[in-house]
Amino acid sequence: MVEKDLQELGIKDAKYEPENSYVLGTLPSNSDKDLSSIGFIAHLDTADFNAENIQPQVHPDYDGGDIVLNAEKKIVLSPKEFPLLKKYVGQRVITTDGTTLLGADDKAGIAAIFGALKYFLTHPEVEHGEIKVAFGPDEEIGRGAKRFPAKEFGTEFAYTLDNGQPGQIEAETFNASEAKIDIQGTAVHPGDAYGLMVNAVTLANEIVSSLPKDEVPEKSRDHQGFILVTDMGATVAEAHINLIVREFDTQKYQRNLELLREIVDQINDRFEAPRVTLKINEQYQNIGDTVKKHPYIVNLALNIYDRLGIKPNITPFRGGTDGNAITAKGIPTPNLFNGGDNFHGPYEYVGTEAMAKTAQVVAEIVQEHVREFGHRDETPVKLF
Repeated sequence: MVEKDLQELGIKDAKYEPENSYVLGTLPSNSDKDLSSIGFIAHLDTADFNAENIQPQVHPDYDGGDIVLNAEKKIVLSPKEFPLLKKYVGQRVITTDGTTLLGADDKAGIAAIFGALKYFLTHPEVEHGEIKVAFGPDEEIGRGAKRFPAKEFGTEFAYTLDNGQPGQIEAETFNASEAKIDIQGTAVHPGDAYGLMVNAVTLANEIVSSLPKDEVPEKSRDHQGFILVTDMGATVAEAHINLIVREFDTQKYQRNLELLREIVDQINDRFEAPRVTLKINEQYQNIGDTVKKHPYIVNLALNIYDRLGIKPNITPFRGGTDGNAITAKGIPTPNLFNGGDNFHGPYEYVGTEAMAKTAQVVAEIVQEHVREFGHRDETPVKLF
């Protein structure tokens, strides 16, 4: 569907690639300057919440009060519970009917990219460089961008248009790993256990108790990281612990991974043969380590926010985006915004004007790239 829509819009090379499930397209440069290409990326999947038979509800000229999503089920979207709604007063707000999510994450990003492309196609007199666009799968489970065709895409840098309010820019994310700890105990009759039993439950409790008690999600925010025990199962004979490690600071991140290794080694040292095994799987790296080496990418967006009178909001993204894998493939890719809110549930909504603002920002970034040709703004940006 997206491939067809791009072609109908006028993107002649739009194509769906079954081998990676991406749709790619190019708007060729109309400039005689040797401009590098810019990429814009949005994802096609949505979250693990009911997404069947979505019935969007349109509320023109929102008055700032409660929005009844579903009278029968008494489901109400209220600014008392969701204060950001007040920012949408006077706008055309699109909501769910209270029984599904909306999918603005990331259909709003897709719409914004289409809006920007349409602007350039209907205004051929506006100078621009080459624009590459990509629409991909499986962002929500962190796997789609691992298949992103970076070499074929070939832009100097890119932006994802994912969740967030106008003015947001996320140029740093967590470093992230998952860890699996398996513990082998020795189960014997408790009456005859002296010197024989090795209780895997006890060892599991010891491991969990050795973790930093204040470095947990419920006590962390902003740039603070955490170690989270996501689940644990244990008997005397064996135990299994699953954890995730999240940290912005790369050195602290590595120290926390080393802490897990040390805890496991200290327990194994007490036995003739190892009882505990640890497997660490790195999930993604902080894009900030790369983006901070290329401040022009962030400054380009910030300059447009200033020009359009949008208050910038540089925020650390407490998670990961497609930009993590794409940045790791050599294309620095911070995230901007798509104008929606309350993603992944029945209270999700987006404003038409906010999506239009996203499209305008995309179009202006492309034009600013032309204006800054030969004298880029490489002023370091304080992100961290």
